[in-house]
Amino acid sequence: MLQNIPAGAGRALQNVRSGADKLVSADPAFAAVPEVIQLSSPAFAQGGAIPPEHTEDGAKLSPPLEWIGVPPEAESLVLLIEDQDSPTPRPLVHAILAGLAAVDGGLAAGALPSPRHEGEPLDMGRNSYLQRAYLPPDPPRGHGPHAYAFQLFALDTVPEFDSVPGRSALVAALKGHVIARGTLVGTYERR
Repeated sequence: MLQNIPAGAGRALQNVRSGADKLVSADPAFAAVPEVIQLSSPAFAQGGAIPPEHTEDGAKLSPPLEWIGVPPEAESLVLLIEDQDSPTPRPLVHAILAGLAAVDGGLAAGALPSPRHEGEPLDMGRNSYLQRAYLPPDPPRGHGPHAYAFQLFALDTVPEFDSVPGRSALVAALKGHVIARGTLVGTYERR
């Protein structure tokens, strides 16, 4: 969808970004939570470029992820993917996945449902486009590089939701229950 924004508009909005300070993991409620989970991807390095196959410009597959360091007292994991450089007041949510087993592990490429892939049967929340899917990186042309934060939270409970959660419901469920976290940042840019 954002690929349809003209490059001139993207350049005009270059300094309009939600910011890393508005990511869920930057919320003051989680400031004291140790970042002990090592979250990584075989597809890209920390701070590196996300390959096009995992973006709107490629196969639209969610990238493979791996994590270690989940505390033994954790009851569940939640994955949240946000674009901290979106020209919106808050970061754009690319995926919410709740109810992951609280163990070291990972997700294969394409595990999250996306526009061209069914994915695995997972407990997906709503992305910013209100879909229960992975929203592939899709920054406006000319807007510069976007940083996508893959945030993994270990909880001391299994969150329950009255309906499919979006960002606000997820944050409310996380508060007071996150015992560890990990973050992986990948970048993508359209020129």
